[in-house]
Order: sequence, then C-alpha cells, then structure tokens
Amino acid sequence: MAEIIQRDGTWTFDGVTLRIVPGHDKSVSLLRKTLGELTLPLAALTGIAFEHGKKSGRLRLRLRDGADPLLQATGGKLADSCDPYQLLVEADRHGVAEYMVDEVRNALHLEQVPAQSCDSYLLPGPSVPLQVAAGDATVSFDGERVRLEWNWKTEEAKAAAGARTIALADVAAVEWQPAIGLENGYLRFAVRHSPTKAPPKYDPNSVELWGFKKDPLMALVAAAVQARLPHPAAKALPAPADAPASAPAAPPAAGAEDDHDALLRRLRELGELHRSGVLTDEEFTVAKQAVLKRM
Repeated sequence: MAEIIQRDGTWTFDGVTLRIVPGHDKSVSLLRKTLGELTLPLAALTGIAFEHGKKSGRLRLRLRDGADPLLQATGGKLADSCDPYQLLVEADRHGVAEYMVDEVRNALHLEQVPAQSCDSYLLPGPSVPLQVAAGDATVSFDGERVRLEWNWKTEEAKAAAGARTIALADVAAVEWQPAIGLENGYLRFAVRHSPTKAPPKYDPNSVELWGFKKDPLMALVAAAVQARLPHPAAKALPAPADAPASAPAAPPAAGAEDDHDALLRRLRELGELHRSGVLTDEEFTVAKQAVLKRM
C-alpha cells in the first residue's frame, strides 16, 4: 500500500483503488471540499506523474477519457486549485510522491489497463440531492429534475417567467463554462425541442456566472446531471445476429420504430448507471419496469 498525507489532502492506493480525501487546510478549494472523498478504480486511470518544484511538487492523475462525469462536464476547464486529481506535495515528501507514482504505474502495467476512452462512466459523479447558489440563480438537482430559482441579480426578462423546472428526460446536454477575464461563465441546460441562441443572461435554461468563489460549485451540478445522461460514447445497439438477410419485415407505423429504439437505449443506459453505482438495485428495478411497461 502507498499513502501520502499532506495539508492539501491524502491519497491512498491499495493496488486496486485510489482513495482521495481533500485536506482541511484553508487553501483547499470549496469545490474539492464539497465534492468530498473519491474512490477511483484502477480501471479509470491511464497515468500518474509527479512534477518537482522549488518549494513544493505536484502529483497529477490522468483519467481515461469518458471515465468521470465531472471531467466530461467541465471539459478540462477546471482551475488547478479546483482539480480533485491533483495534490500539492511538500518538499520533504517528494520521495513518498515518487513511490506513489511507481506503485500506480506498476499496477497499471500489471493489470494491463487500457488507455483508450471509456464507453461508460466508471465514477458515479457527485451525489444528489444537490443545491448550489451562485451567479443569478440557485440550482437544485434531485436526480430526476433540475430546478432553477432566480435571485435579485437575474435579468428581469429571464426572471419574469418565474422558477424553472426541467425534467432530466428533457435535458439533451449540459455545459459548464467558468468566467475567464471579462467573459462571464455559465451553466447551460440544452432542452430537447427548445433550441435557443440567447446568451445565458437571457436564457431561462441557463445560469450566468460572474467569477465569484462559489461559481465552480455549479460544475458539480453539471457533473451530477452529466452522470445521468447517456454516455457520449454510447453506441447504438447492434442488429440481432439471427435477423434474416432477405425479406425484411414490414416497417412499423410512423414513429413506432424510433420510440422502440429510444426505449431500448434507455434500458441500456439504466444498466450502465446501475453497474457504475449511480442507481441502487431498487431504483434500477423500478426504472426498468417503467420502461418495459412502455414497450
């Protein structure tokens, strides 16, 4: 077992999983403290490195593309201070950090963990229910619905319609962008059948962010929603192997085939969420039965 304990946090590797616990030091970001303890399976990793510095070094983990909904939702835009997969290492612990690197690299080699992208999430994402107040709104997510409640800073045209509730089934995509320089950031929900080119300031499905301390917490909302959307790399179900090569079946009534395919995709998505731990056994059974009844 390899373990490194720092004010910035603690990493423990047992050869199978890497446990990350954020530190309590005031320098540790609010996002990392709110996200809390993480347990990463070896299969989610693709590399680790240690960067030496004059006063302190830095451990960096590399995760496989598509393994983590947080990284998927933030697209590499998290600041180093908010990145849960980095650890500041004091000068007298550089040797311990190098030992951690060797242990993880050896395990990746022995287990022959592939470096290619994942087609399902290997981490569950932030837990729900989740509520964050930042920018011009308070956003709540309970795993099934997103609710946006506006505050006194919201543009009047956007706030006029009142609080907004979006069913997860209606969310096509979620995007988080931090404020950079003079450019404001945002958390945007792309809603099916309701495309818009309105800027976040006026979009009732978006939260405008101005670069304040709590802004990065909206990335946790984005990640929690992302974890429950179909994986970006999910592939369409293959045709049955025993399907006849000739005399194809008559086409179904208009719209029926699309609806049936959508239900099949939903079943597969539920299975992926169950395997990754996002859904409990009971939640998976209830959701599966609901889909089967529709079929």
